[in-house]
Amino acid sequence: MFAPRNHAPFNALPPLPPKVELESKTVLRKVIRASRSLAHLNGAIRNLPNPNLFIDSIHLQEAKASSEIENIVTTHEKLYQSYVGEGKFRYGPQKEVINYKEALWLGFERLKDRPFITTNLCVEIVQCIKQNSAGIRVNAGTQLRNSYGEVVYTPPEGESVIRDKMAQLESFINSDSELDPLIKMALAHYQFEAIHPFADGNGRTGRVLLLLHLKMEGLLDVPVLFLSEYIMKHRNEYYRLLRGVTQEGDWESFVLYMLDMVQQSSMAALNRLNKIVELIETTSNSIKERLPKVYSKELMEVLFRLPYTKRQDLIDLQLGTPKTVGGYLKLLEEHGFLRSEKMGRERLYLNEALMKILEERSFG
Repeated sequence: MFAPRNHAPFNALPPLPPKVELESKTVLRKVIRASRSLAHLNGAIRNLPNPNLFIDSIHLQEAKASSEIENIVTTHEKLYQSYVGEGKFRYGPQKEVINYKEALWLGFERLKDRPFITTNLCVEIVQCIKQNSAGIRVNAGTQLRNSYGEVVYTPPEGESVIRDKMAQLESFINSDSELDPLIKMALAHYQFEAIHPFADGNGRTGRVLLLLHLKMEGLLDVPVLFLSEYIMKHRNEYYRLLRGVTQEGDWESFVLYMLDMVQQSSMAALNRLNKIVELIETTSNSIKERLPKVYSKELMEVLFRLPYTKRQDLIDLQLGTPKTVGGYLKLLEEHGFLRSEKMGRERLYLNEALMKILEERSFG
């Protein structure tokens, strides 16, 4: 059943799975390639000495790209400065991006306690993104428009209807299925966006759920993959294919797009990960040689957890007194490993080589 052409609410949105052939030869071939790329990335993460080292940087990258899709734009420099500088420096686009990052982390923490994706979890995530008490949409009149202001879709309307649709989606996501988990993820993503359960924040919440789904299915141990950059690069195609499902029932094209997103994003993440690991090794060797009294494994981790470091980070790791760690940072700057920048009354130290890698676009 397709959405009505007169822009009436799509209250007849059918539950999943759709009654169409989903595992064609073309789709299954793409599943194999996407699964292989994701497995290579997951294997590389497992082999890291500290798989959690890059989580903050990667979460902020995903948050930045996902927010950019919603025209919330900031620079890497301002974003990381705001995050390291904490509360008083978090405002405007940077604050919204950091809220998204916190929502992503909240989702993963909730899955540890209860490995299910539920309506209540979706509500928690959108409330974290929006920093309000938003719940299921209750007001009538929600319509999605294109860049010309034309109505392209009217989602289901009425709180009870939306809750029923979300309950059906929850059942589909958390039940056993013969479908490949990547295909299941693609179907669930379309359905969430088609239900459009919130007044605002649906796109960002839906993209958080993509990563939660991979974690829940055991496909990604540590969330160091970000998918939103692919969607941002191919945004027009993404919206066109969503409409293709709604208006024509063209599930295959949308599923292939989502599988390509997983494949290409996994390959890009592995490439970025390898570059960072290589940089850590060369930087560690250089500091050992030139500043042996400064070097420690703990210091290297704090220098590569985020591109910006501050004195308090070293103090928190008990690497020395304030005077001692201040001396370390000064020596690292004098030898070209870091560059200091003033932010308020605080001095931040930038790992320029790491920032350069993080700023590289994966898809042109």
